[in-house]
Amino acid sequence: MLTPPRTVVRREAGLYALERALQRRGFRHVAGADEAGRGACAGPLVAAAAVLPEGRRGEIEGLADSKLLTPASRERVYAEVVDRALAYAVVVIPAEEVDARGLHVCNLAAMRRALALLTTRPEYVLTDGFGVDGLGVPGLAVWKGDRVAACVAAASVLAKVTRDRMMVEMDGVFPAYGFAEHKGYITPEHSAALREHGPCREHRFSYVNVAAVSGRDGRPPRARRPGGHSREEPMERSEASGGTVGVALGEQPRPQTPVGEDVAMEGGVR
Repeated sequence: MLTPPRTVVRREAGLYALERALQRRGFRHVAGADEAGRGACAGPLVAAAAVLPEGRRGEIEGLADSKLLTPASRERVYAEVVDRALAYAVVVIPAEEVDARGLHVCNLAAMRRALALLTTRPEYVLTDGFGVDGLGVPGLAVWKGDRVAACVAAASVLAKVTRDRMMVEMDGVFPAYGFAEHKGYITPEHSAALREHGPCREHRFSYVNVAAVSGRDGRPPRARRPGGHSREEPMERSEASGGTVGVALGEQPRPQTPVGEDVAMEGGVR
């Protein structure tokens, strides 16, 4: 029996090497998926998926892992991804759903839905770090995928810019916490604001630092967050221009995951 030829990933292709190798094997539409906000203790978890076109059209100047780009560079690359992508989608998981279902479950569900919403059906899927099942097409979980595969880097930029814009809006509703600066991650300034003001409804009460200042002796509450008694109006979720924003629903909550399941901050201190 003849064995299929080996797939060669060429170093000189850089960020596009993996996609080009898959395309040489017949997988024309390669989708990448990534998320932003795993390590934040406030605000939504945002996942995105993108399919870039083959050839030079899909080569975006300055494309890289979103955490390595300046805010201005991310905005520029975001606009290029939106303009050039064959398809892209963004899914927003609010903080209360992260508490109810668990971070990892929400992370996988969000990436799965973002990929399902793509108007160009992918023939192969690359995901950052975690494998996502139930897609109906072959896929590969790539360690540091947003630094290895262009489509994953594109998804990381879509997710990061969408979430950052939402956190800036949130800062206008809850100005005491400095969300526009730290985007909900656990910085000394954010921790000081939590101790002084307590958590707001956009905090994740299943995170140990939020639970510790919520008046429940460090235990995540089952019935959570201020909401109905708050003077502020609920925020409207921002929609990425030209894409799809949704909230993943329909799965039964799993038992509460250990507090602090993911403490790594994007672009911050571990």
